Amino acid sequence: MWGRFRSKLGQRRLQILIAYPYQYRYCLHPHIFTTHSTMNTTATIKTFGGELLKLSHDSKVNGCKMDLNVFVPPNAPAKVPVLFFLSGLTCTGNNCAEKGFLHPFAAKHGIAIVYPDTSPRGHNIPGEDDSWDFGSGAGFYLNATKEPYKGKYNMYQYISEELPALLWQQFPQFDKDNVGITGHSMGGHGALTLFLKNPGMYKSVSAFSPISNPKNCPWGDKAFSGYLNDKSEWDDYDASELIKKYKGPTPGILIDCGTADNFYTQGQLLPENLVAASKGTEFDGKVDLRLQDGYDHSYYFISTFAEDHVNHAAKYLTASKL
Repeated sequence: MWGRFRSKLGQRRLQILIAYPYQYRYCLHPHIFTTHSTMNTTATIKTFGGELLKLSHDSKVNGCKMDLNVFVPPNAPAKVPVLFFLSGLTCTGNNCAEKGFLHPFAAKHGIAIVYPDTSPRGHNIPGEDDSWDFGSGAGFYLNATKEPYKGKYNMYQYISEELPALLWQQFPQFDKDNVGITGHSMGGHGALTLFLKNPGMYKSVSAFSPISNPKNCPWGDKAFSGYLNDKSEWDDYDASELIKKYKGPTPGILIDCGTADNFYTQGQLLPENLVAASKGTEFDGKVDLRLQDGYDHSYYFISTFAEDHVNHAAKYLTASKL
């Protein structure tokens, strides 16, 4: 009788291990493992000694299914620092995870990286999929207050509240008190504004080619006009305005931008406006804008300077000594 029971118990554990390989491996008490998971793992990919997990979950704040990627480093400490990477227009959580080459440096420092999607998907709002710089793939990391996007496009609340809560539940080894944020283009805008709107939430911040003053550029004008009900709300999502009234910890802000970036030369990014706005504030002298000669807006640019940005985060996330 006991032998048959043990055999069935072993079979059940094997079934659980096959169905939930990641959760089982990292459960603090595998012998009392529960399958009440908040996220579904759709793929696990070995990379630089760690694992890239492709995950999906239902989002209450966005009212749809959301996908993301999470890199879990090898030989991680008991409490793993976390770096959010917010992607730009048209992207998903897959783009930088596959082409940004942050993983070898995150693996070195024992940092996990979270790659969220850039917008809600599948609401079938009229016009939602008509242009590449608004709607699907272009959520601009804000909470929409204008119909028909109000109540459906809440990327600010998703990144700052809902997604972290789900991650801390799913990955108990992640250190919720040791989090940094970075991003590219629209995602650089998101990284800067999320950092500036939430003093102390993020220990580090950096950006690749960020939209630094969106209320004064065509991309921002289109997004804010379409998502926000009143112009009085625009400053709430503009890093060059938020930095003027920020009060809190002041880690250095690292920004890289290529001089051959056509969006930089067309006046979409305006990083110099952020530097100018920081004068006389708590960030005076702490915004390190590096104009990289000859580089464009692509993932060739991101992958070239990925190590610098992960190292920048590691200084503040205390993942390792540099």
